[in-house]
Amino acid sequence: MLPCQRHLFSLPDNVYYLNCAYMSPLLKSVEEAGVFGVQRKRLPYMMSSEDFFSLPLETRSLFAELVNAPGAGSISLLPSVSYGMATVAKNLSIADGQNIVSVAGEFPSNVYAWKNLINNSSVDLRLVKPPIEWHNSDFINDATNSESADYLEKHPPTRGEVWNEMILDAIDDNTALVVLCPLHWADGTLFDLETIGDAARAVGAMFVIDGTQAIGAMPIDVQRIKPDALIAASYKCMMGAYSIGCAYWGDRFLEGKPLEETWIGRVGSSDFRNLVNYQDEYQGEMDRYNMGEQSNFVLVPMLHAAITQLLEWGPEQVQEYCKKLTQPLIRYCADANFWVEEAHWRTDHLFGIRIPDHLALDKLQEALARRNVFVSLRGDSIRVSPNVYNTEEDIKALIDALNDAKSV
Repeated sequence: MLPCQRHLFSLPDNVYYLNCAYMSPLLKSVEEAGVFGVQRKRLPYMMSSEDFFSLPLETRSLFAELVNAPGAGSISLLPSVSYGMATVAKNLSIADGQNIVSVAGEFPSNVYAWKNLINNSSVDLRLVKPPIEWHNSDFINDATNSESADYLEKHPPTRGEVWNEMILDAIDDNTALVVLCPLHWADGTLFDLETIGDAARAVGAMFVIDGTQAIGAMPIDVQRIKPDALIAASYKCMMGAYSIGCAYWGDRFLEGKPLEETWIGRVGSSDFRNLVNYQDEYQGEMDRYNMGEQSNFVLVPMLHAAITQLLEWGPEQVQEYCKKLTQPLIRYCADANFWVEEAHWRTDHLFGIRIPDHLALDKLQEALARRNVFVSLRGDSIRVSPNVYNTEEDIKALIDALNDAKSV
């Protein structure tokens, strides 16, 4: 199994940072790549026209390998998830009476593009709420016969299972788009992307994924999941810098329109002498979806270094590391009456701990601060998001803080 990688980061020993879903710390190698990029810009006469293209292309190839995409031609560089979602919205054909399916409590970047798109129209934005208030008896009582009722009593459905079924139920013949993450960003509930993607394709809907909270920390395979687009910012579990990310584009976008009309996205743009000979034709495959100034000489080297390290670790090993690391915390939560999603329907690198009603949120915040424990509070849940730089001491510090808050 992958050993702890804390030595590759600059985290202080007395800081217990379990908040990668907020922002990852920088790898030393990524930091060095950024410093090199800044220093290189001091001497611009040392950079050739080839430098505008070579490292971005290499970086796109690395991301393609990370998500098992066909190659760099299916990948673009972009500054944010909202940029990618705006590109999808620009290429989405939708009519009155149709609907868009996502989940309630989704990150705003995955919602605002659709709210703006359907403004003043009769398109239905279906944000499927989680089954927060439900009881096993409700399902048992609704059973049509004693055999199914007996099965449900012995094998009651879990929250994650029910939520996934509700998403599938929301998809119908009028669905134009299904957009969601591999897991919910606030509590880590897993969504069955293969099954949901199959349901979207069955009705001709576009299927779009925000992979920001997943890529790098768990396996994502676009050739298996078959999304029409997969968009991800890099500053969380991809270990990259802020304001840069990647997107995979499927065949539905082959003849689409980019959000920007960039000079570098046109045929022949590598020949700087002829840039004024304006071209109508875009560069091949998905190059057209690259952001303006895609060659960013600071952020692209940082992203390149980050993905290189992720490929060396392997997302499967990152997930396995987090699973083993967090087992004492999961056992503690079960014993101390803190709710955590059932194992089959959550990830190990990001999950929510539901706070009991009697525990005061302000007391919990004070306990966390006293012990230098960094997590995110989302509603009535603690979002815990470890990674390969975390240690057993980090988990123990969080458990101690929870105990402190309970005892007040």
